[in-house]
Amino acid sequence: MLRRRPLRLKRVIGLALLGLTCWWGGTFAIELDAVKLQNLAASRYGAKSARSVSNWLQLLRNPPPATERDRLTLANDFWNQALLSAEDITLWKQADYWATPLESLGRGAGDCEDYVIGKYFTLLAMGVPANKLRFIYVRARVGGPASSSQVAHMVLGYYDTPNAVPLVLDSLISTILPATQRRDLTPVFSFNADGVYVDGKPAAPVDRLSRWRDLLQRMERDGIRP
Repeated sequence: MLRRRPLRLKRVIGLALLGLTCWWGGTFAIELDAVKLQNLAASRYGAKSARSVSNWLQLLRNPPPATERDRLTLANDFWNQALLSAEDITLWKQADYWATPLESLGRGAGDCEDYVIGKYFTLLAMGVPANKLRFIYVRARVGGPASSSQVAHMVLGYYDTPNAVPLVLDSLISTILPATQRRDLTPVFSFNADGVYVDGKPAAPVDRLSRWRDLLQRMERDGIRP
């Protein structure tokens, strides 16, 4: 979700690479307890949300597309269609909250980080390597090409090779484009399992892992074990 507030490093993460096995076979990066997820969705959020979670699980049960590019499209389309854009303060009564995939699907809404989290873990479950994905903080121009107004935003970047121009998965538009074609976005920094990157170069590693650890702990309680 776009926010009209200063950009800041959100006590982000060192992101541990994940190497577990999905219950539906193959070597993936997360385990999913489908029964627990569906039961929690129904009890916490109701039948409509349970159907959304069921649709997500079915997406992950299906054999993933052969190419990573097609997997990106599938994950991007699913989450852009599944969630409405909303602020954390409205959804969670907190200024900044990273929702689990279950929480986002349960509410049917999320801010920009929540879209990225959902897409990230969906792609891990589809077998896309974590080292090809980065969370990217940007300044997004709003108000058209001539506007000078910018707001804080987050997108997911996919790097086919370490030095490649990333493809951008965004909640603002449905089309996945190379970063060079997103003139409305100005990158600030990105991060993945290897650390933080500024201007494409490694920066000092993040030493505060509390937000990421809290997300992973809540995901595990939901039935998603990264």
